[in-house]
Amino acid sequence: MRKGVSTMRNDVVLSSRVRLARNYEDIPFDVSGRPEFAAVCASRTVNALKAAGVDKGFDLFRLKDMSDASRKAMAESRLISRDLLNNAQSAAALIRPQDAVTVMMGEDDHLRIQAIRPEMDLLSAAAACFRVDDALSRQVNFAFDEQLGYLTACPTNTGTGMRASLLMHLPMLTKAKKMGDVGQLVAKVGLNIRGVYGEGSEALGNIYQVSNQVTLGRTEQELIATVTALGNQLCDMENALRDKAKNEGRIPLEDMVFRAWGAMTNARLMPLNEFYQHWSNLRLGAAMGLLKLPLPLVDALLDHAQEAHLCVWAEEALSGAALEEARATRIREMLGMAK
Repeated sequence: MRKGVSTMRNDVVLSSRVRLARNYEDIPFDVSGRPEFAAVCASRTVNALKAAGVDKGFDLFRLKDMSDASRKAMAESRLISRDLLNNAQSAAALIRPQDAVTVMMGEDDHLRIQAIRPEMDLLSAAAACFRVDDALSRQVNFAFDEQLGYLTACPTNTGTGMRASLLMHLPMLTKAKKMGDVGQLVAKVGLNIRGVYGEGSEALGNIYQVSNQVTLGRTEQELIATVTALGNQLCDMENALRDKAKNEGRIPLEDMVFRAWGAMTNARLMPLNEFYQHWSNLRLGAAMGLLKLPLPLVDALLDHAQEAHLCVWAEEALSGAALEEARATRIREMLGMAK
């Protein structure tokens, strides 16, 4: 095993996320644009967690009371969804930062309970979600049908209401033009593959999100097992191509990686698209042991190079060349920590 690479497949898997969709049985499903119902959802959830004794560590964020940059930065870190931003005037989120657990209130469903874990660890993420879900269920009544399961705004979430996803870095499969084959493989087992921010997003930085497509008719354990098995298969496929490149084309591989290192540690302006290209090569080099960089640091760059994160960091609105300069400065600063 390469130094710095764990048994949790962190050479390919950036993170694992589990999300549960829940709705209160006595409140209309769609609360977007209906602040009176959204407010009831938020207060009921906060009170239920307090009554269950599991509210410790959670901070309440009402999106309308936050700056635009602060709430967008949360979405960039995937602590809240981009869809939640669309309901900023009525939406809220309870976030427990120490273990990346979020209860979103007022998105497509009344509640979206999610947990994110580094590397491939869907079981731990699911356990964190279910602890919150179980605590809430002891205090409130969710919309549930004995035959269908949990009732949700989107039919594809009806059933367990669970989405399990892996965020994966697949540069060699992408470069070898194998993603079409990967898409067929993923669809064959009833899963989806999308870009870094889910449905409708691009695979920036060769990052893909693999998740279950439907939740009806399968248990939570079956869904987690299916996503995990497919994730392991994709890791093996990606690593086979990495090993081949290292054995048969080491100089071109090293050139690509060290050019990325040179750009990231010296550039004074860094457009976002260029960042993603260099980041992908940098992470590949770190995962393969060509660069002595901790993978958590490389992964942290993904968030900190985004526009809202940079505006929060700079404490001012940024755009154009000023934004590109701030991104380059922040990247150099963070990579300097590894020296």
